[in-house]
Amino acid sequence: MVNTVQPPYQPSAVPPAPGGDPRFADPGKHPLPPQTEPTIGDLLSEKGIDWAWYAQGWDVALADRSVIYNSGGAVDFQPHHQPYNYFAKYAPGTELRERHLRDMKIFWQAAADGTLPAVVFVKPDGTNNQHPGESTMAAGDLMAGTIVETLRRSPQWKHMAIIVTYDENGGFWDPVAPPQGDRWGPGSRIPTVIVSPYAKKAFVDNTVYDTTSILQFLSNRFGLQLLPGIRTQFGDLRNAFAFAR
Repeated sequence: MVNTVQPPYQPSAVPPAPGGDPRFADPGKHPLPPQTEPTIGDLLSEKGIDWAWYAQGWDVALADRSVIYNSGGAVDFQPHHQPYNYFAKYAPGTELRERHLRDMKIFWQAAADGTLPAVVFVKPDGTNNQHPGESTMAAGDLMAGTIVETLRRSPQWKHMAIIVTYDENGGFWDPVAPPQGDRWGPGSRIPTVIVSPYAKKAFVDNTVYDTTSILQFLSNRFGLQLLPGIRTQFGDLRNAFAFAR
């Protein structure tokens, strides 16, 4: 599949079938069929490591379809930014969905209380994601800064690593050609900032990474098998840290 394809479960830009299960997208309008490949969440769960995906506007989008792609409203929920909502293991009605797919408002409280799971993904909505054309640099900076500052005040901070990154190149232009990986990429260069008590200070890491480097880092940290597609010819982020030997 190429470009934006909608998830098979709500919230989705594909509405439910008339008279069908309101929790599902209408299969006749061709959302992506439920996927069954393993994910990093699956591998973490198999090891007994708790994790969660926190999405801004998740609960509102489930209750009110008008906020989906609503760039003029208080919430601009983009269902194609919710990867686990494409997978059969996390279908509506499953215990795994309830445990791992959560609204971002739960993230704020858990961060303040020091009860976040070991691995956390945080996804702002379209108003705050800094994507050109739908958000602004200022809105994205404010959201990222608020997330980081909230986590720095958390009781869990001294054991934490925050990775701030993007799905694209963080702007409109990339002035340098990217390195060659395979026929799919890497594509445009992606800015990534690491905030942690373990991060090297006053340091710019010139190691070549790609987005699967984050998955490689998690896999090494928790002793997971590597998912297919992780490019081991690139770094796993460890050069950006000063871990005790």
